[in-house]
Amino acid sequence: METTVATRVGSRRWAGLGALTLAVTLLAIDGTVLALAVPALMADLAPSSTQLLWIGDVYSFALAGLLISMGTLADRIGRRRLLMIGVTGFGVASLLAAFAPGSGWLIAARAVLGVAGATLMPSTLSLVRNMFPEPKLRTRAIAVWSAGASGGAALGPLVGGLLLEHFWWGSVFLINVPIIVLVLITVAALVPESRDPAPGRFDPLSALLSVAAVVPFVWAVKHTAQSGIDGAALAAAALGLGAVLWFVRRQRTLKSPLIDVTLFARPAFSGTILASLIAIFAFSGLLFFFSQYLQLVRGYSPLQAGLRELPLTLAMVAVVVVAVRAMTKLGVGRALGLSLLVASAGLAVLAVGEGRSGYLVLAVGLVVIGFGVGLAFTASTDAVLASVPAERAGSASAISEMAYELGVALGIALLGTLHTVLYRASLPDLSALPTGAREAVTESLATAVSTGTEVAAAQEAFSHAMQSTSVIAAVLLTVAGLLAWRVVPSRPVEARLD
Repeated sequence: METTVATRVGSRRWAGLGALTLAVTLLAIDGTVLALAVPALMADLAPSSTQLLWIGDVYSFALAGLLISMGTLADRIGRRRLLMIGVTGFGVASLLAAFAPGSGWLIAARAVLGVAGATLMPSTLSLVRNMFPEPKLRTRAIAVWSAGASGGAALGPLVGGLLLEHFWWGSVFLINVPIIVLVLITVAALVPESRDPAPGRFDPLSALLSVAAVVPFVWAVKHTAQSGIDGAALAAAALGLGAVLWFVRRQRTLKSPLIDVTLFARPAFSGTILASLIAIFAFSGLLFFFSQYLQLVRGYSPLQAGLRELPLTLAMVAVVVVAVRAMTKLGVGRALGLSLLVASAGLAVLAVGEGRSGYLVLAVGLVVIGFGVGLAFTASTDAVLASVPAERAGSASAISEMAYELGVALGIALLGTLHTVLYRASLPDLSALPTGAREAVTESLATAVSTGTEVAAAQEAFSHAMQSTSVIAAVLLTVAGLLAWRVVPSRPVEARLD
């Protein structure tokens, strides 16, 4: 009888984990699916260039700016309660975005999506932390959750390509609604509530400072990538830095801080956060431009390109099978370091494949990258959650997800800028072309293809830039791997006490 009850409880936990993973997969897909819909969206809504930037950027601004506040709020009011509120808001915002009659409406809907999304990742991760207190089971559960978070980002182009082959651009938002209904029903039925039993007073000023610290900095990075360094970028960066300093100083004086900044004094914690930030920096920057490479250089349709990125997703999911064994045998620190080195090797293989015809070498590189990055996400998330007591899981999750979002923003912006510089440097002498044609080719490969100007030369330059960017990303992952190997403790999973 006891065995039957234990089995039922165990099955209920894993089914609940499935619901939480579905929620975070949806969020990850939503972060990458929009890029493919931009051409159709522009034809329908005719946004200005500034409006188009805000359609893409306002989501990440709201999401990144509110993660810390939402993680701490989840600890206080209940993680499941905040998750249910956020998922409902995400569904409403998806409907508003799908049927947006104009650009301003779509910008507002994307902002609401970001606010709702900020509740999902820290809430789901902290619920996983409390549902699986046993170290080995928690590691396996985090591997499943990480597969949803990282694999969802890679699935975005495939889902978007499949939808856009048959439906209008709003379908990339409308598809969220039935999934959200399923998440609401299963979370309500299967996931237990949890919260910090003694949360202390919520400090609104700290919440405001956390937004002021993140949003101006992310804006400065994106603005610099688009327009170069200017007074506006420097002012935004200075505002963000000032807010960071004020935020940290205030947290040190509060009895119940929004986040425990003393955690960063521990080399294991700060090293894990830094290593994971570098990993997502390299991964997201590469993924963004690899999708363009497949379509603009190899000539694949959005759906064909998404299918050819599928080995990356499958490798990330396959990590679930080996994550616990690897972390038990190696310890968390060595598993994290080794996984980043594996991902670095995959990027090197990808760089070779980008300069050759055929798909096989690219597929091998994607599999190696997916395996390495998938295990790295699992190990880094497990290390962060294992370093804090269960009642502070929400704020610790928020810090981990903040590193993720900053890594995405920095990766696309900085590696994107580097790729653009390398692309232009690889172009042949275009002085014989008319001014308009020369500017089109120099602007980007997309404009060269759309105007039919020097397409072959632009494609070759783009490929060379992709190879160089991949090598640089591989070097960054090597540095992150060595850092993790050196500073993150490598106690086996079963030896950790919670």
